[in-house]
Amino acid sequence: MADKDGRTPRERYRNQVRAEIKERAWEQIATSGAPGLSLNAIAKQMGLSGPALYRYFAGRDDLITELIRDAYRGLADAVRAAAAGGADLAGLGAALRAWALADPQRYFLVYGTPVPGYHAPDDVTGIAREIMATLLDAARLTDDDADGTGGTDGAGGALEAHLAAHRAWAGDHPAGPAALGRALSFWTRLHGVLSLELAGHFTGMGFDPAVLYGAELDRLTHAVP
Repeated sequence: MADKDGRTPRERYRNQVRAEIKERAWEQIATSGAPGLSLNAIAKQMGLSGPALYRYFAGRDDLITELIRDAYRGLADAVRAAAAGGADLAGLGAALRAWALADPQRYFLVYGTPVPGYHAPDDVTGIAREIMATLLDAARLTDDDADGTGGTDGAGGALEAHLAAHRAWAGDHPAGPAALGRALSFWTRLHGVLSLELAGHFTGMGFDPAVLYGAELDRLTHAVP
């Protein structure tokens, strides 16, 4: 009998097994990293044969794609919800950090060392573009509030001039060069701080990484990029 969403018992069971496989995969990633992900080990943990597990995921890359898709979707939903709630660029930065700290393994799967031999499909790249589009919207508003006078001299001006001619990464977003530069600086510099913090590189240095992140965020949202 189908449930209220139209799913049959077979479909519900399949979804439950896939969810458990992904949960076990995250446990493996937490201890061995994504390159060490083993479908056979997961099958053994679940009391399944290897061939039985392959009925749910075609192979390691298929499972990794599903995990990456879930991770990107989680971040896309987090920044979209923050933007819908009125968050500016600083608010989106706070949402990014909260998402990363809540589940570092998901963060590292999408922003850490690439998995050898793995290439994400186009739909995963599309979710990443959704995240960047939300940031570009906020960066555009930030520069509009500043009368669009973001960096025009020195290093800022050189970056803007370069991005004006190399904007494929931004898709068809209408943001101008100043907003492109601000969003790209925002993305790269905040990820730099987050990656170091989550990897434990600030441990023992005697300062609060949250204060460093906040200071960097303030520079990115109030200063000329």
